[in-house]
Amino acid sequence: MFSRQTATEIEKAAREFGLEPAALLAIAEIESAGQVFAKVDGRNEPLIRFEGHYFDRRLSGAAQDRARAAGLASPTAGTVANPRAQAGRWQMLDRAADIDHQAAYESTSWGLGQVMGAHWQWLGFADVDALVTEARSGAAGQARLMARYLDKAGLADALNRHDWEAVGHGYNGPGFRKNGYHLKLAEAYSRQIDGPAPGDRTMTVGSRGELVTELQEALVALGYPVDTDGIYGPGTAAAVKQFQADHGLAADGIAGERTQAAIGKALPLDGSGLWSKLKLWLAGIFGKA
Repeated sequence: MFSRQTATEIEKAAREFGLEPAALLAIAEIESAGQVFAKVDGRNEPLIRFEGHYFDRRLSGAAQDRARAAGLASPTAGTVANPRAQAGRWQMLDRAADIDHQAAYESTSWGLGQVMGAHWQWLGFADVDALVTEARSGAAGQARLMARYLDKAGLADALNRHDWEAVGHGYNGPGFRKNGYHLKLAEAYSRQIDGPAPGDRTMTVGSRGELVTELQEALVALGYPVDTDGIYGPGTAAAVKQFQADHGLAADGIAGERTQAAIGKALPLDGSGLWSKLKLWLAGIFGKA
């Protein structure tokens, strides 16, 4: 689930590259599960995935030996596992960059569209750092990077005519049918066109995305400590359940419309505008003020 602000940035990037906004939103949703940033040492960073077999190919001699010994490189795909948490992945990337900065950044997929750093020259960037700077510049930069890849890969026409098999093959690879990637794209596109079904805005264990992050930030502001990672896990459910119990709501740990509205009403206001934004989101959009 994207915030309205992020959806607007993705739509703007789509129009810039001649893509249907709803179709680009569908790919972004599948690739990122609706999550744009991860908190890493207190800063917002794009989601990444480090590929140890890519890294291995770009190294030789002592550097390759060092990377393999550190568990950062392998000639076999899938051998180097990514930590589940994004903070751990960024730590892994930093360790790899200490061995070879360019090779490490080229061996990482970046942002909403999970575009590989290795494509920097093909995509028209001056160097891999320029591609990474675009990804780290915000939701708009991530959206532009994804749109640029689709355009360069010749997938714009397939995307705009909703040929999900062609898009799936071109974007996800020849094994796209194994995980039903084309079917997921079609379903995501339908959600963009038809709007969320009743209950789709309810958040519970397993929900992910920006809206979950904003809910978590609201809970923290109200004194219910929880990780702001965009993943509605047991900790978030427990915090919601405690808030519900404290405010006379059914304590089921599910953030439905009534709970979201109650959180919005309980939020303080300050000069930064943060809580104002959250109140508008929680109370104005999902609940009754």
